[in-house]
Amino acid sequence: MKSWMCILLGVLLSTGIENRLYAQTTSTQTTSKPASVTKAINRKIADSLFNQGVHFQDTQAYQQSLILFEKSQKLYQTIGDGKKVGDCFNYMAITYYYQGDFSKAVAAFKKGAETFKKIHYRKGVASTLNNIGSVYNSQGNYLKALEHFRQAAIIFKEIGDTDNLTAATNNIGLIYTKAKDYSNAMKYFTQAYAVYKRGGNQERIAQIQDAIGNIYLKQGKYDNAFQSFNESLQIADKKKDKQLQILALNSLGDLFYAQSDYKRALPYYTRCLIYSKQIGSLQSQAESQIAIGSILHRSAKVTDAVNKCQEGLRLAREIGSVSLKKRGCDCLYQSYKALGNDRQALHYFEQANTLEDSLNLSETANKVMGMEFQKQQLVDSIAYVRKEHAIQLKHKEEVERQEKQRNMIILSLGLILLVAAGLWAQLNYVRKSRAALKIEKDRSEALLLNILPEEIAEELKEKGHVDAREYNLVSILFTDFKSFTQTAEQMSPQSLVEEIHTCFKAFDLIAGKYQIEKIKTIGDAYMAAGGIPHTDERALKNIVLAGLEMQTFMIQRAAENRAQGRPAFDMRLGIHAGPIVAGIVGVKKFQYDVWGDTVNTASRMESSGLVGKVNISETLYDLIKDEECFSFEYRGQVHAKGKGDMGMYFVEKKFVYELA
Repeated sequence: MKSWMCILLGVLLSTGIENRLYAQTTSTQTTSKPASVTKAINRKIADSLFNQGVHFQDTQAYQQSLILFEKSQKLYQTIGDGKKVGDCFNYMAITYYYQGDFSKAVAAFKKGAETFKKIHYRKGVASTLNNIGSVYNSQGNYLKALEHFRQAAIIFKEIGDTDNLTAATNNIGLIYTKAKDYSNAMKYFTQAYAVYKRGGNQERIAQIQDAIGNIYLKQGKYDNAFQSFNESLQIADKKKDKQLQILALNSLGDLFYAQSDYKRALPYYTRCLIYSKQIGSLQSQAESQIAIGSILHRSAKVTDAVNKCQEGLRLAREIGSVSLKKRGCDCLYQSYKALGNDRQALHYFEQANTLEDSLNLSETANKVMGMEFQKQQLVDSIAYVRKEHAIQLKHKEEVERQEKQRNMIILSLGLILLVAAGLWAQLNYVRKSRAALKIEKDRSEALLLNILPEEIAEELKEKGHVDAREYNLVSILFTDFKSFTQTAEQMSPQSLVEEIHTCFKAFDLIAGKYQIEKIKTIGDAYMAAGGIPHTDERALKNIVLAGLEMQTFMIQRAAENRAQGRPAFDMRLGIHAGPIVAGIVGVKKFQYDVWGDTVNTASRMESSGLVGKVNISETLYDLIKDEECFSFEYRGQVHAKGKGDMGMYFVEKKFVYELA
């Protein structure tokens, strides 16, 4: 029953939301003289509007602050002050966040990042990427959040910004918390706490203490959790910071709720609700209303519980939070059931189950570990649907039993009423069955699309088989870990599988980013193709960019593992392009595959390559040699097993270095 708004604030605060998410760090005043009187006047007006917008934001007058930031942004754009334009977008994003409009917040942050990229202000780019990750984390999209946090951390490390690097790595620790890897999460939090303690940053200390307290709470260490939460609240009260107070109050409420001490939990949730209304935070209001409603239900104040949960559900629907809507429906189901209102109880029971399906689908998507585990996922998904359907049928049987008892009392009303009740029950049963079957079908189709390209999956469902197809030009990528057997012998089976999963999951994300198709994994080898099932003129360039990014990931991963005394893998990677045949063979454990000499040649490019390099054939070089983003190193004629001497090239991405 954790307050997700408070977790979100913890993430954003840990990246600087109290200082308006790094916008303040990017608002450096220009020292150049104005080019004209008009420009000087516009700057003064823009600065005045901007400062007023900050004031309105600090006083929770969000609509007025948005108007002022938009006006100042246009003036800064006119006078060509890129940093201030980026600041305006960041401040607008923060305002949208406070209003609970996360989609607009992300859009505004992205505009800020693009503005900073144009003027080559890397610190501003990194700060904004970090904050985008924070918003994605608040929405439960942990993969995207982790991707943005890591990008930010890389830039901060490159420019030597230790403080902001600490904030970014702290956010990575929060993702570890979501993944229930509490040891790694605690390691990151402890490192961040030490930095903030030395710098005397009380706001950040409060946030870290809340994060550490939540780990203790999940581990059942309630006394330790209370100490951490209480220290966070003391700092928040001393600073009179409403956002920090909401964070700590929700955490304390959750702590006592987890121990079933509802009497002590209620005052914390009530105070949190008051502060949430004062700053206009819809999500925090929704969480507090539902939490209070759940406590009132357990205190036999059922009517009051219904009112609170109804208000919380209304707010959850307004901000579009699936998890909060699910909690609101659960609360109303229990409350109406206690009141004996079976019709309303059944209504919210069905809604809660539907929302549960949506949450489970998202969770399944985040947990997909690759092709090897998808069969088991499919089995688990079907079992889950059957279990949920059985629960629905059991509830339906209970309702029908109560209806039959009432029907015995009113039997004298006649056969017509009895037939009508029977027809209603039958229609209700059919509707529920169809809904359950639709959920199961949607789950199966979602998993099928994760195995096969959409076009191939549709053909397989329609015809029961897939016709083989010839492609004139497809790019094939192979990777392989050098000395895999020797390195694997130094690792436990569990750590070996976890390490391979970490690497291949990163490869899957990169393949999706560059729109190339993962074909399969074979042991420690990874195979992907560009230009199928649809021909794409960008496929050759994209598959090389994907290969370079995969090598970059492996180099960084190996460095991290070796720095911590763990075994590490080095990787070869090769790419070739040419004609192939693609299709599906067999009827069990089927998969989409490709065949042809192009595949064999691509494999030779990998085996003939070097660790940390992207090795391509002369054929592929001739196709992409005019791409300005690449530089090439001719290797000469290299002997390839079964192919003889072949021309090969190492390819790298060109980097443009800008003056600071």
